[in-house]
Amino acid sequence: MSGILYIVGTGPGSPEQMTPEAVQAVEAASEFFGYGPYLDRLVLRADQRRIASDNREELDRAQAALTRAATGEKVCVVSGGDPGVFAMAAAVCEAIDKGPEAWREIEIVVTPGVTAMLAVAARSGAPLGHDFCAISLSDNLKPWDIITRRLRLVAEAGLVIALYNPISKARPWQLGEAFSLLRDILPATTPVIFGRAAGRPDENIRVMPLETADAAMADMATCVIIGSLETRVIARPGRADLVYTPRFIAGDKR
Repeated sequence: MSGILYIVGTGPGSPEQMTPEAVQAVEAASEFFGYGPYLDRLVLRADQRRIASDNREELDRAQAALTRAATGEKVCVVSGGDPGVFAMAAAVCEAIDKGPEAWREIEIVVTPGVTAMLAVAARSGAPLGHDFCAISLSDNLKPWDIITRRLRLVAEAGLVIALYNPISKARPWQLGEAFSLLRDILPATTPVIFGRAAGRPDENIRVMPLETADAAMADMATCVIIGSLETRVIARPGRADLVYTPRFIAGDKR
């Protein structure tokens, strides 16, 4: 007997930014596995059970959810943002790939969500209006030298960069080092967006040039977007500036 495993994202945090498809999956499931603060965003019925775990226990959480789904339960794994962007969908797929054959028979339903860089970009204008990439600064799952090499290459290629997991108590220095690396490649005036808690009551969106960007302004609830050579800031007196990357790029201007 095999059940269903839904993998949903709650969006950046505002209930309005959780998709109707994800809401329907939550209504259908009976058991919920996730990081506690993400589970707290859901309004569950009395007959629905939550199993919270630490944010660093992704693979164990995925295995526990798959074990329950294999018994015929309708199970939901909960992420923030989009479950396929630095989140639980990859952990579930990894668990299936390395797990028992029975897990391959479980119906897997991944619902797309609004990830942090999209919410921050929407609050800022259109910084992702042309080619961009997303990079996690966490070196828990990959070496720091790979991160710095990727940062250098994408900056040289002219991509806008969205940085996830920019800083933590265990990694207070990495964002500052990333800024230092990028200052050797990009103009000092390149716009940098610090988007904290986009869509939530404590939202804070700040824009400044790369030359004055301070890593201390970020925490783990912040998504940092660094513009390309083409990214522009439109000043609007009395209103928040707009940051955008033009849709048409003629060529390398360096």
